[in-house]
Amino acid sequence: MLKVLRSFQWHRYVQSPRWALAFAFGTSAFILMYLLNGLVAEINPGNWWGLAYGTAASLLMLGAGFYAVRRRMLKRDLGKSEAWVQFHLYGGTLAGLLVLLHTGFRLPHGLFDWILWLLSIWVTLSGMLGVALQQWIPKILSSGLSVEAMYERIPELVEQIRARAEKMVESCPEPVRDFYRSNIAAALIAPQPRLIYYIDVTGGIQSSIKQFGFLRKVLSLEEKEKLDQLQDLYRTKLELDAHYSLQRPLRWWLATHVPLSLVLLLMVALHIWAVWYY
Repeated sequence: MLKVLRSFQWHRYVQSPRWALAFAFGTSAFILMYLLNGLVAEINPGNWWGLAYGTAASLLMLGAGFYAVRRRMLKRDLGKSEAWVQFHLYGGTLAGLLVLLHTGFRLPHGLFDWILWLLSIWVTLSGMLGVALQQWIPKILSSGLSVEAMYERIPELVEQIRARAEKMVESCPEPVRDFYRSNIAAALIAPQPRLIYYIDVTGGIQSSIKQFGFLRKVLSLEEKEKLDQLQDLYRTKLELDAHYSLQRPLRWWLATHVPLSLVLLLMVALHIWAVWYY
């Protein structure tokens, strides 16, 4: 069995095989423990077994939450970044499972319990979605684009391209100026997210560039050089659009996952206080 596990090409599917194996064994152990517990007594949030699972879930959530603290304290020796990332991922996911074990896989009753339960499920699932996005989007962007850009700087870069294009077109012949005003100018006003980039990051760009070929056939050599410069600017703009389109889901994910994770930690702390106080 161990020989089979060692021969499996884990690196093709997970970033850290050791953490993945630890998560798999931990998950299996907790599920087996839960099944054995069910033979002894009914499991609910108020009895000893339910409280044990809830405590373990709370500790894992707290540990996963310290990942954000570690990122803001980079000057201090708080361990390797990779270990914190892996614990945040696997520990947070295991905490979601422990929440279900804590409730005995039953739906909550009160409003507070419902909110806490839904937040736990949402933070766990959105965390898994975030991992998938962070694995998928960079690979797509690096597979067919020559431009690299941070999401926040894209509007500024697009404005610079528009200014350069406007200045260059002033010295171009009339056919090129007409072509620019009719087909290009509107696209250079601002970043334009498009769904086509999710399907084919280069296909949307290539189809838009084709229109330059029709005009190039009727221009002189000098005019073609001007048109080629304009085409390069337009291609750069389209690649920035691709970045803008594909990076935006990551920003949406951060805007939902991180704040709601903090809310969850606060509600868990309040829940623990209520359990011990009452």
